[in-house]
Amino acid sequence: MAAPIAYSLIATDLDGTLLRGDDTLSDRSLAALAQVTASGARHLVVTGRPAPRVRPLLDILGSGGLAVCGQGAQVYDAGADRLLWSVTLDRELAETALGKIEAEIGQVYAAVDQDGVDGLTLIEPGYLMPHPTLPAVRVGRRDDLWCAPISKVLLRHPALSDDELASTARAVVGSLATVTMSGPGTVELQPCGVTKATGLALAAEHLGLGPGQTVAFGDMPNDIPMFDWAAHGVAMANAHPELKAVADEITLSNEDDGIAVVLERLFAERLYPTG
Repeated sequence: MAAPIAYSLIATDLDGTLLRGDDTLSDRSLAALAQVTASGARHLVVTGRPAPRVRPLLDILGSGGLAVCGQGAQVYDAGADRLLWSVTLDRELAETALGKIEAEIGQVYAAVDQDGVDGLTLIEPGYLMPHPTLPAVRVGRRDDLWCAPISKVLLRHPALSDDELASTARAVVGSLATVTMSGPGTVELQPCGVTKATGLALAAEHLGLGPGQTVAFGDMPNDIPMFDWAAHGVAMANAHPELKAVADEITLSNEDDGIAVVLERLFAERLYPTG
């Protein structure tokens, strides 16, 4: 009799985790995920990227299922190209939060991800995209950022480190928004109480699965709630120290197929039956 599947749900972050530095997926990672899903497990992308920026990668993965996007603010159905669930960040609260942050540390540069399957990423003058390969529309002034509903605000400071900016933002924003750090040059404000874990829990429930059946992979502090929710959390070798501190396991880096290494081990009897 074949051995039971160790985990039924594989939750993977994208940037710094499943994706290599050039925004590509390795053949080994693609093969491991394809074999794992063929064995009966489900793969969920759980990312800070908004749904429109995830669609091309889901096509490469051959996924017509669900994805958790926008730091948990969106549950996207790729097959139907629609959001099953989404929550927006109140634009007045976002402006107030930005004002509090700038009163504390001076000017920051902001961008927003608009809500919806065709939402744009808008960037104000001075803001530099941390991922230059991702499309963005530059607006003339900050007020133009608020022209349509948004899922989150992205922040950069000309001098402070990401850790310093995130720490200050958390201290002054309070309950106006949830502050996350999701990658180099990526500190974000999202709706209060929304995390990757809340989005993952909704998607998992839709699939009839739960935390005890889930292994999660990530690299940044925004993945901590996901690790807290899942039965097993795997940090990449290149992960932020805060995530490594709470991980159940540390694998190789995203450049060295760290996800594939773990999946090949966890699903060894299904991927490579011996008799």
